[in-house]
Amino acid sequence: MRQNKVKTKLQNSESVVVAMGLLTSEIIDFLGPSGVDGFWMECEHGSVTWSQIGDMTRACDLWGNSSITRVNSNEPWLITRTLDQGSMGVVVPHVNSKAAAEKAVRGTKFAPLGERGTFGGRQSYGVDNYQIKANDQSLLVVLLEEIEALENLDEILKVDDIDVFFVAPNDLSQTMGHLGNQEHPDVQLKVSETLDKIVRSGRTAGTLVNDNNVEKYLDLGVQFLGTSWNGWAMQGAKAFVNKVSSHA
Repeated sequence: MRQNKVKTKLQNSESVVVAMGLLTSEIIDFLGPSGVDGFWMECEHGSVTWSQIGDMTRACDLWGNSSITRVNSNEPWLITRTLDQGSMGVVVPHVNSKAAAEKAVRGTKFAPLGERGTFGGRQSYGVDNYQIKANDQSLLVVLLEEIEALENLDEILKVDDIDVFFVAPNDLSQTMGHLGNQEHPDVQLKVSETLDKIVRSGRTAGTLVNDNNVEKYLDLGVQFLGTSWNGWAMQGAKAFVNKVSSHA
């Protein structure tokens, strides 16, 4: 059975880099050997289709990267179908309560941990006793993206079989009354306090990072580092154009 690189490194208390942004199977093929640990495939806000999930996860498999898909709802049938298409993990949005966290686990895991439908899909091909082994490899990330989730954090953190508790600053800023301003001091303080609480509880914290703040979050103990590869491309493109423009 294929090893989930991101899950293995997290279990070894290592940090992981997960590339986000505009992704296709071709882009994953190109970035696969770059050293990133996994790719975040966007099915909540993006245009990724069911058939594209299959192709994109195959590209991840080719380079040994973890394929992690954000679904657009905390629904067991949706999570099951996403995993059956070949994704090694799911990101579940709007997990604002202990009950929602437990529901995400039930949709992601086979019995006795959950109630995932026992078909298996692409990752099961050629694997004996896939349903028994899959729980060890499937990755579950829950998104804490509303102030309600942070108010219920103590209870959410009690739920077992969640691999990453990911604090999402953009949506959080909206529910704190600072729409579009994730850099607002109140938002940044709340993000840092929440990440610290997750780490101190012995659970794995994740958040959105970039070149300018990654050291800050590493110092806080964040292990799951989501970052946009589009930012890398734009930064390089602008730097090159500026060199050309400034050449006298």
